[in-house]
Amino acid sequence: MLKKCNLFGFLIFIFFLASCKEDKSKETILKGNVTVVTDESILPIVEDELLIFQDRYKANVKIESNAEAEIVRDLTNGKYKIAFMSRSLNKEELDVFEQKKIIPRITPFATDAIVFIANKKTTDTVVDLESVISFLKGNADSKIKGLVFDNLNSSTARQIKELAKIEDFPSEGVYSFKSNEEVIKFITENEGMMGVVGYNWITQPTPEMETYSDKYVVLSIKGVGKTKSYSPSQFNLANNLYPLSRDLYIVNCQGTAGLGMGIASFFAGEVGQRIVLKSELLPYKTPSRKIIVREAIEKKEQNN
Repeated sequence: MLKKCNLFGFLIFIFFLASCKEDKSKETILKGNVTVVTDESILPIVEDELLIFQDRYKANVKIESNAEAEIVRDLTNGKYKIAFMSRSLNKEELDVFEQKKIIPRITPFATDAIVFIANKKTTDTVVDLESVISFLKGNADSKIKGLVFDNLNSSTARQIKELAKIEDFPSEGVYSFKSNEEVIKFITENEGMMGVVGYNWITQPTPEMETYSDKYVVLSIKGVGKTKSYSPSQFNLANNLYPLSRDLYIVNCQGTAGLGMGIASFFAGEVGQRIVLKSELLPYKTPSRKIIVREAIEKKEQNN
């Protein structure tokens, strides 16, 4: 009888250990393992945010990047549950999730921009969007030799097509690579071309890309029907002066209380918004600042 009791107790102990192991591996809003996908044009800020998030919490987040069109496709077919994009989901995409009985949680966290860059040797540092539109519609424009995109399925390409109100790019004069890094490298080696990249890659270049930073210039943009041109900056983004700004979103399609909720709360919270501010993008919500008056400090020192 004693042996049976000991055996029963041993089995209970093993079951307890297995339960503990299962609980530790269970995903919550602040712990677990997840793979997310991000628009390649905003990869630097997403990497920075998730690095701090993982350092603070028991989370392991694998980051993959892709072009916007592929991201949306992979979201709707269930390959990814969490994505970082420069747009929200449209009605057609939301309908797909509604059929799956999933309500995507969409959280804005920053304002980025599309920027035009040119070789350092260029003499014209202003680009007129009317000239860009004219070029994309096939009209002769000697000022633009060619436009270079990261990917023809990217968010930057989509937004420029929407600006020009065209379905497809012209067969000549438009080129594409696989990343914003490749575009920047190409522009530094070729005069007369204009690269179209995410502002995030300009404000937060990788160590490798820093070696190219003095070989290109960021062009100021004159909006359609406007007389003044503006460069991308936090000030111009905040005051809606820069013509090609865009909001950034976390699209969480998990449908459960998982890491997606924790990540979104972190990005939109105090710490996450400070990271955005430091990156030189525009935070969705301005982080609070703790200001201590100098007079109060001096009084405290006198009392001590």
